[in-house]
Amino acid sequence: MLSSEERQWALTLPRRAIERALGPDAATDPARPFEREELPRVFDERRGVFVTLTRYPSHALRGCIGYPLPVLALRRALPRAAVAAAVEDPRFPPVRPEELSRLAIEVSVLTVPVPIRARRPEELLAAVQVGRDGLIVEGWGTSGLLLPQVAAEEGWSAEEFLEGTCTKAGLPETAWRDPRVTVRRFEAEVVREVAPGEVPGAGPAPLSAPAGPPAPRS
Repeated sequence: MLSSEERQWALTLPRRAIERALGPDAATDPARPFEREELPRVFDERRGVFVTLTRYPSHALRGCIGYPLPVLALRRALPRAAVAAAVEDPRFPPVRPEELSRLAIEVSVLTVPVPIRARRPEELLAAVQVGRDGLIVEGWGTSGLLLPQVAAEEGWSAEEFLEGTCTKAGLPETAWRDPRVTVRRFEAEVVREVAPGEVPGAGPAPLSAPAGPPAPRS
């Protein structure tokens, strides 16, 4: 579990990274300006993470991109995922600078995905717990991921969640029943801004806070 301070930083880093990326001082690597930032030790751990942008106050999705696997330290994964969600999500046009003050940030820090071992579709269905699990479906040369909060927000059953993840992968809804298709589950700790730039427990954050000098970190 992230501490209160760690949760605040988990939201502050993405916003600062997007602000910098949309401004005149954009770095080639969004993570580079934060390499020497004094952060809690957890940010040097490799974690899977997703950054979601939503319009405030409607909560309409505006972008969501991340790393399903723990391939990068959080201090690198968070800024890169945040900027990608803002300007690279193929479902949406790039975020404009004037939009950022109307967008709220949500961060999901993931556990390592593990395969669901099941001999029959009924066993797989029983193993999925809506509200706890996120899902990754892989098969037929493609894959798709849905975060745990998606099923809860949509009011889906476990079967609908599996079908929705298959659809996200571009597969038929019932592909999860195919023994050649792998289904993995993971959990996520989710932190959200109360309002754009407002971090829980910290109040409104400055929307143009300095990020420190860019420098490589060993």
